Amino acid sequence: MSVEVFGCNHVAIEVGDIEKAVAFYTDVFGLKKLDEGEGDAFFKLGEHQFLAMFEHKGMAPDESDHHFGIMVRDETQLAEVREKLTKKYGLKLVPPFRCDFRDPWGNRIQVVDLHDESLIWLLPYREVQKAGIKFAGD
Repeated sequence: MSVEVFGCNHVAIEVGDIEKAVAFYTDVFGLKKLDEGEGDAFFKLGEHQFLAMFEHKGMAPDESDHHFGIMVRDETQLAEVREKLTKKYGLKLVPPFRCDFRDPWGNRIQVVDLHDESLIWLLPYREVQKAGIKFAGD
């Protein structure tokens, strides 16, 4: 028997202040909070995944290239995220990508949209079909 992977269940990050992190991710991405406990919070990411946050007071910002990606619908939403990150929160985008940034705790996040040609494999996913996304050549 060989292992069959069905996707990524969750991504876990550490933040220096859970309350501020909940406010930040709710504001920037409109994420729906699933649950929270003392020093942690969980957000729905799409239909099948979630983002777990754990408070680690006094943590130093991470400068590594470790990151995770969040998909938004289109370039308009990508622009909205970039605008909020840079204007409201004063965060810098990480070049040369369209929307890579480090959150206030140093976690690196890459935001892509569903029209990225490298994401053509997403077509069978129910959330992509529900959104009515069309790719070039469809």
